[in-house]
Amino acid sequence: MANTTVRGAASIHGQNPQFLVETVIRNRIWESVYWKEHCFALTAESLIDKAIELRFIGGVYGNQRPTEFLCLLLKLLQIQPEKEILIEYLQADEFKYMRALAAMYIRMTFRAVEVYEILEPLMKDYRKLRWRDMAGYSLVYFDEFVYQLLTEERVCDIILPRLPKRQTLEESGEIGPRKSRLLDAMEGKNDHGGSDRSRSSSRSQSMDRRGSRTRTPSPYRSRSPSEAGSERRSGSPSVNGRYVSRSPSRSPSRSPAHSRRSSRSRSISSDEMES
Repeated sequence: MANTTVRGAASIHGQNPQFLVETVIRNRIWESVYWKEHCFALTAESLIDKAIELRFIGGVYGNQRPTEFLCLLLKLLQIQPEKEILIEYLQADEFKYMRALAAMYIRMTFRAVEVYEILEPLMKDYRKLRWRDMAGYSLVYFDEFVYQLLTEERVCDIILPRLPKRQTLEESGEIGPRKSRLLDAMEGKNDHGGSDRSRSSSRSQSMDRRGSRTRTPSPYRSRSPSEAGSERRSGSPSVNGRYVSRSPSRSPSRSPAHSRRSSRSRSISSDEMES
């Protein structure tokens, strides 16, 4: 009973969902310790805790031992959770291994159009995943893993169901053209650059207008309030910025030599009077 598919499960690709995993690997999963100890009586809700604990993905390793990733994948095929639950698995960004598990299950069970529409947005995820196989541990990026699911026939030592090419689906009108993130980024950059150039041109034009106003010659020199007030009080005209008094000077200016001669004559006369 522990290895049978849940009652009422729908057939996938015309067969039992668990038969999507090859017989040899499926039997090794059923005989593994992890399957017997941790995968017994799991539900779509309790499986989340096991998926969060995953630390690597892959197929078989060592002496043809299945990874925990394969065990949980077979358990998903056995209990066949609803589509909404799998979408919730994908939206949990903080748990990348649970996201990879849901992506693998969607690739094996969903229709071709849904596979492209759901998995292609995941190619913008560039986080690293630990990969374990017969050669040991290695690193793979999440977008590379999704690309393998969409292009290769065997992933994690499991033969995937046949997936039509995207070009074929586009020609038949079942799916729209793929949106290029690089093209969108370039268009956004061009729009941003164009707006910057328009702002800089308008700024330069405004500076030119201000500069033309400042370079316009003026027949009058700008005067400070104190100068203007003194001009109004005295009523004197200004010539080249200098104010000229209209009234004649009462005390003519004397030269330094004349002042010295006068002071000397006064000192001599005083000496003569004393003598």
